[in-house]
Amino acid sequence: MEHSLLDYYKAIENASQKMLEAAQTENWDQIVHLEGTCAVLIAQLRHKSRSVSLAPEERKEKTRIMHRILRADAEIRVLAEPWLSDLEQLMDVKQVH
Repeated sequence: MEHSLLDYYKAIENASQKMLEAAQTENWDQIVHLEGTCAVLIAQLRHKSRSVSLAPEERKEKTRIMHRILRADAEIRVLAEPWLSDLEQLMDVKQVH
C-alpha cells in the first residue's frame, strides 16, 4: 500500500499524541519506544518527500498537523523536566561517589 506524505505526518502526530499521554502517566519507557517510532517515520517521510510533493491544500493540513505536534512536544517537555532534573541529580550523586 502506497502512503501519502500526509499519512506520514498524521502517523507522527499520532505517535506524538501517544507520547504526551505516556508523559502524563510518567511512562518514560513508552516515550522512548515512541521516539524510536517517530524517528523511523521521519526517515520514511524524508525519503518519500524527495520524490513527492504536497498539493496546496495538503500543505495547509501539514501546517495544522505540525502545530499540533509542536504543542504536544512542548507539553511533553514540561512534564519531563522534573524527571530530567531528578535524573541529573542522580547522575551528579553517582559521579561524586
